[in-house]
Amino acid sequence: MRARFPLLLLALTTASTSALAQPAPATPPAQPGQSAPPSPPSQTPLPSAAPTGVVIPPLPDVNDPMLTPMPPAPRNLATLEEALTLVKARSTDLRFAYLLTEQAAGQTRVALAGLLTTINGNVTVTQNILTKKTTQPGLVNGGLGTVTITSPTPDPYLSGGLTVVQPIVNVRNYHNWKTAEEFEKVQRLNLEDVQRNLSLNLANSLVGVVTAERVAELNRAGFRTTLERLDLTRRRKNLGAATGLDVARAQLDVETARANIVTGDESLRQAREALGLAVGLPQQIGVSKELNIDGLEHAALSACRVAPSLEARADIAAARQRVLVAERNHDNVKLQFLPTLNAVSGLNAVTLDTGASYNTSWNIQAVLAIPLWEGGARYGLLRDTEAQTHEAEMNLEALRRNATVQLEQAKRGVSVAEASLKVASDHRALAAETDRLVRAGYAEGQFTSLDLVTAAATLRQADIDLALKEFGLVQARILAILSLATCPW
Repeated sequence: MRARFPLLLLALTTASTSALAQPAPATPPAQPGQSAPPSPPSQTPLPSAAPTGVVIPPLPDVNDPMLTPMPPAPRNLATLEEALTLVKARSTDLRFAYLLTEQAAGQTRVALAGLLTTINGNVTVTQNILTKKTTQPGLVNGGLGTVTITSPTPDPYLSGGLTVVQPIVNVRNYHNWKTAEEFEKVQRLNLEDVQRNLSLNLANSLVGVVTAERVAELNRAGFRTTLERLDLTRRRKNLGAATGLDVARAQLDVETARANIVTGDESLRQAREALGLAVGLPQQIGVSKELNIDGLEHAALSACRVAPSLEARADIAAARQRVLVAERNHDNVKLQFLPTLNAVSGLNAVTLDTGASYNTSWNIQAVLAIPLWEGGARYGLLRDTEAQTHEAEMNLEALRRNATVQLEQAKRGVSVAEASLKVASDHRALAAETDRLVRAGYAEGQFTSLDLVTAAATLRQADIDLALKEFGLVQARILAILSLATCPW
């Protein structure tokens, strides 16, 4: 009986290592005449020392409320096109940019009105309250006599007028109209840049939700592994093959994995909420399993098109257009020194018959307005608009420099993400092999429980890092596409 006890412990430890091993893909049976393919290094089974007649205990059946997966979001998105449809209908940023464009179009129409004919009319009803009666010589019944006259007339009367003004020479108003048209182009370019940023934010939000869901799954898988290890360690302690310190280390590993689930689940909720805000819904929005993450690049290209150069990107073009508007505003102040010539026509009528003139009058005037002195306001405006022009030029230069660096970083980011993914993959393979060797050595008494827990924690973190790098590569490719793109959807 004493000789069989170490064998039973070894068999129990072998079952523990089998439970902690990563699932291996199914190996097809060897064909006739062929040898069976070798197992991968990380999946090589440990040598079993269980003799005939020793029953290997089954894998522990662990259960914990935190193993329950996160509930699905109230609504899931299956494609980027579906998400863009929600953005178009509900995005406040998009709506705000569109309203600014409409506002600029309205200002253009106001500027055009300064070149067109203006017509104003007025109607007045007059009732004199204070009157005075006087007598004066006059004809009475065909003869001379005195006539009583009330002045002003006590009877109410109407008077009306119509004024027409047609600008003939007004260079400043014409200049203002063209400036308003150029500013309208600025707002339209801003709208295109908002669409580009919304597309980029939406794609990143979709990838962020998928990444968070994957991390949450890995956290629960690692948590289950720690629970199984804790159960096996306790059973070994009952058999005398482990100490209380081994159990405490396994319990500490369980609590660490439990904490990872809490933070990972909250990250998933926040990622879903970020996606909800990106599509204009104040709730958690998930991603359907049908969404092809690798296909987001093609979907982004279908919604946007690559700009021919950096200067054609919407934000750069808008900044360049602002410089033009600032220069025109400076010229507008200079045009205030020029005179203006207007044709004015007035038509007036009154129902009161004075007998001295016609009740209706009509006149045409040519009005030449010459600005002479207004206290120096125009000279102050010249300095102001000149400074604004230089500010617009500096903003354009700063934006062009930043965009150039961002574009280079986006292009370089793809290769960096690919290299990081390879490093993470190699690191994960090494972590898996280390975990396998530590478990095998622990079964033979070569390593301590601290080595076992450390190797397992390193493997769990390597799994998470690998998942993050995989989705990071997708985000880098999307950024490389949309960093130099226009999105006129």
